[in-house]
Amino acid sequence: MNDIFSIKNIVLNANADDKFAAIVLTGDVLKQNGYITERYIERMKLREEIVSTYLGNGIAIPHGTDGSDCEIIKTGISLVQFPNGVDFGDGNTAYITIGIAGKEGEHMDLLNKIALICIEEENVMALRNATSSEQILQVLNL
Repeated sequence: MNDIFSIKNIVLNANADDKFAAIVLTGDVLKQNGYITERYIERMKLREEIVSTYLGNGIAIPHGTDGSDCEIIKTGISLVQFPNGVDFGDGNTAYITIGIAGKEGEHMDLLNKIALICIEEENVMALRNATSSEQILQVLNL
C-alpha cells in the first residue's frame, strides 16, 4: 500500500489560517503527487461546506463530495500536521488533517482504517508529536 501513502505524502509543522486553507494544503499534497486533479480540491472544500470533516480527537479527514471519483487519478492519502491547530468550527481544533482520495470504492475502506487508528488517543498524540515522516508512517501503517 506504499503507493497510496508514503513519505512524500506527509507535511510536518504546517500552518493554516482557517479550515479551508488547511484543506487546500492537504489536497495540494495529493495533487502534487499525482493522485487527484485540481478540481478534487474544490470538491474537498465543498464537502466541508456541506458537513464538517472533523472526526474528533484533533483529526479532520477532508475528502471530496459524492460523485467526485472522476477527479481522482489513483487512490492516495495525504497527512498534514498543524502544531498550532486549525479551527474546524463548533469548538473543534484539528492538529492533523488526513486527505483521502479513494478510487473505485476504496474510499470507505480507507476512512474505516484511519478511523480505527485515530480512535486511539496514543496514536493521535504520536501523530501530533511526530518530528519525522517516518514516525507518521509507523503510526499509520496502512
